[in-house]
Amino acid sequence: MNIGLLVIGDEILSGKREDRHLPKVIALLAERGLALAYARFIGDDRAAIAAAMREARAAGDLLLSCGGIGATPDDCTRQAAAAAYEQPLQRHPEGEALILAEYGARALPNRVLMADFPRDARLIPNPVNRVAGFSVGDLHCVPGFPEMAWPMLVWVLDTLYPHLHHHAPQVEYRLRVMGTAGEGDLLDLMEATLAAHPGLKLSSLPCRGDARRARHIEFGFKGSEALARAAFTHFLAGLSNDPAVTEIQLIDAPPEPSV
Repeated sequence: MNIGLLVIGDEILSGKREDRHLPKVIALLAERGLALAYARFIGDDRAAIAAAMREARAAGDLLLSCGGIGATPDDCTRQAAAAAYEQPLQRHPEGEALILAEYGARALPNRVLMADFPRDARLIPNPVNRVAGFSVGDLHCVPGFPEMAWPMLVWVLDTLYPHLHHHAPQVEYRLRVMGTAGEGDLLDLMEATLAAHPGLKLSSLPCRGDARRARHIEFGFKGSEALARAAFTHFLAGLSNDPAVTEIQLIDAPPEPSV
C-alpha cells in the first residue's frame, strides 16, 4: 500500500510556522524500510481535507495526518475525516475519560470536544497529555505539535503496521552518466531494467550542466540489497554498449561480494 502524509494548517501555508513533519516522517519510514509515496499541505479547509482523505481511502492508502484535531473553530480535521468516511461525529467514551483525567473540571465544556471522533474510530495514545488522536480505516490523525505527533506516529507504524516493515533495509545504488546521451536515449534501458527487476524503484535526475559541472544524468536503483545490486549491474552493462556515454561515475556502488 502507498503511504501518504497530510500536513494541515493555514499557519504552514502562510509561512507563520515552518513544517517539520515531512522530513521526520520520511526518516521514521526509512528506519522501517518504508518510503513516502506523497505528501500534501492543506489549509484549514474542511472540504479540501475531506477530499484528500476520501481519495486516499479509495486508493487503499495508509494516510498519516498531522494537525487540525483541536477544539477551536479552525480545527476541522475530525469533521473532515467523518465526512470522508461517511460516519457521524460522536463522543468517544475512552477518549473523553482520558481528557477528564488529565484536566479535571477544566476539561468542560470545551476540551472534551477533542474526543468527538468519527463513529467506530480507534484511539492513538498521546504520551504527552493523554489527549488521544484517532484512526479510522487506514487514516491516522495526530496533533500538529511535533512533540506529540512523532511518538504517536511511531506507535501507529509499529503497533498497527509491523507487517509492512522491511526487516532487511532497502538500499539505493547511484551512478552518474556523462556524455551526449539524454534521458530519452536511455529510456529503453530503463524500461528493460525495471521489467527485469520487479519491485525496483528507479530514479532519473538530469542536470543541464553549468560552468562548474558537465551535463549528466544521475540514476538511482532502490530496493532490497540483492535487487538494487542486480539492477545496478544490469544497467551498468547496458551503458557500456552505448557510444553516446563517455564517462560513468559511480556514486554509491555496491561493494564487491566477500569471499
